[in-house]
Amino acid sequence: MKKTNSKIKIEDASPNPEYLIKSIAEQGYSLETSLADLMDNSISAKANKIEVLIDFDSEPFKLFLADNGQGMTEEELSKNMQFPSNSPEDSRSNSDLGRFGLGMKTASFSQTRKFTVLSKKKNEKKYHGRTWDVDFLRDNGWKIIVNSDEEVARLIYQYNQLSSSLLKGFDDYTPNTIVIWEGLYKFENYLQKDNRKDSLKREITEVTSDYLALVFHRFMEKNSNPLRIRINNTIVSPFNPFPEEEKDFRQIEPKQSSFRSDVVKIEGFVLPSRAISETKKGLTKWTTKYRGLMDMEGLYIYRANRIILFGGWNGIVKKAPRLQLARLRVEVGNSVDHLLHLNVAKSQIVIPHELRNAFEDYIYELKIEAEKEYYNRGIRKFSGTKTQNHIQLFERSYSNKGSVLEVNNNFPLVKNLQESLNKKQKSQLNLILRMINTRVNNIRHVHEEKEFLGVKEKDGLSVEELHNNILELLSSGITKEMIREEIIPHLGFKYPSLPQNIKLLIK
Repeated sequence: MKKTNSKIKIEDASPNPEYLIKSIAEQGYSLETSLADLMDNSISAKANKIEVLIDFDSEPFKLFLADNGQGMTEEELSKNMQFPSNSPEDSRSNSDLGRFGLGMKTASFSQTRKFTVLSKKKNEKKYHGRTWDVDFLRDNGWKIIVNSDEEVARLIYQYNQLSSSLLKGFDDYTPNTIVIWEGLYKFENYLQKDNRKDSLKREITEVTSDYLALVFHRFMEKNSNPLRIRINNTIVSPFNPFPEEEKDFRQIEPKQSSFRSDVVKIEGFVLPSRAISETKKGLTKWTTKYRGLMDMEGLYIYRANRIILFGGWNGIVKKAPRLQLARLRVEVGNSVDHLLHLNVAKSQIVIPHELRNAFEDYIYELKIEAEKEYYNRGIRKFSGTKTQNHIQLFERSYSNKGSVLEVNNNFPLVKNLQESLNKKQKSQLNLILRMINTRVNNIRHVHEEKEFLGVKEKDGLSVEELHNNILELLSSGITKEMIREEIIPHLGFKYPSLPQNIKLLIK
């Protein structure tokens, strides 16, 4: 045994267990993030059925979260109830959703002052139980309660009674682990008695179900052995924030960045402008049931297929109505948790400096594309061929850079004018229309200069037409400099791509 230096004075600094529990429980948890943290353990234990049950008619409120995962032996249960149960630096499988070994305890204590975990190994019959109770800690020190067989049986009976009294129960379902929260102090202590039931019901049936549908959507969408989540009388339906089956849901070219031992994949998407009006009408293809487009704009960080952060831009840019059509999907592995500074509640990260530049550059590009789509939302898009549109002077068409406005050649006045002109005049009109189209889209920030191909079907102007029109302008007294600096740029072509004879003409 190592001897203590006799000259060093020491005193006991063991923390007050009640104060410590209450302090470490304040890790940024809400009710929905707390339940999601418990479900991480269920999913890591290979559960495919999880239910959250609560009786709203009796106080203190008692909440059950049960799963059919692998379960735990008594020894495993005892270990997992410790603070912490493992090191955040321990190696884990790629599918492991945990990190600190604190989630179950801190998540539970953020909502209740007493919770029990009952568990048994799959295909076994006997449950074992352990209880953390702040009131018990206050009087007995850092001790955990080992539940008696009678107490375990009583809790199992209460769970079964509640489960069978509700709708949408699972078939062929035996829970192997049950977490029980006895009392929800944030509702019971901080709200007026008349508001408690309704507030809790809204939190569970609206906010929590909305959150879980989004956060675990990949697990619920699996083709094989998909996850099912029951909240009282409701089966949660998954919500994928990236509906790639929609043809006008545009992807920006994805990028990858090497990050230590992992690769971070960044993919930007722009929702079509119709999402704004459709969401206002109550269509939920673009948002969850209880969220708006602005709530859902921003980053979606997936870690081991679980969304750990969504909405907002993590301080890189500010949320704004003009960005409500932008979403950025980021894929990371769980091996870089410590480098992203993932917090205990899995609700906050810090983007490291070596990744921040890549994020900022990509978000800036995504921001531009989303703004284009937002500002174009009032422009009518016509389906079918252009010949079907005789109503509007301008038509809207799509490119990979967004929507573009063009003068409609089938607009009656334009069509009549073209038909009344000779070949030379038509060529001049085409030049003017080209300049109008380019200028309009420059003002709308959706135009980019293109290579001149010299093919009329592609450019609207052939080399011959461009050559003849420049000669006409020169003969009218327009200088080469003015043509070079004012006319050519407004045609929308990259100068180096122009044919040599055109360059010589205006040199």
